[in-house]
Amino acid sequence: MILPWIMLIVIVIIGGKCIYDFIQTNNVNQLFRMREGHFSIEIFIAMVVVYITIMLGYGMIYFILSLEGIVLVEHGELRQVSIIGSLIHSVYFSGVTLLTIGYGDIIPIGIGRLIAVSEALIGYILPAAFVLKVVQIGSRESRSRDE
Repeated sequence: MILPWIMLIVIVIIGGKCIYDFIQTNNVNQLFRMREGHFSIEIFIAMVVVYITIMLGYGMIYFILSLEGIVLVEHGELRQVSIIGSLIHSVYFSGVTLLTIGYGDIIPIGIGRLIAVSEALIGYILPAAFVLKVVQIGSRESRSRDE
């Protein structure tokens, strides 16, 4: 089964590009319009889109790996679930891990642990990246008004 691995590579590339594009945006003033001291709906929407992209991407990674073998264990038991059930569990686990909630009802095993750690790290670092982006935008706009 080579198809799941091809899908896995495509998902990783798309997720990585999404994060890279957000961090490396050079034309920030056109991407985000933020008035001083006001909430920016554009930055909020960008943050939600990045989170959803990463959550679904990692969910698909867990799902694809579950086609090759069991990666997630529910309530400490190995259960046989349908394809749809596996997809739902994978996306749910991805969301819980990305948002660093970690209920413990679904546990990764094998390579899934390493993948879950990388997803939790991204979920932990992303808010700092968004705050840094907001500060950069604010400092660029204040410099452009001063000139």
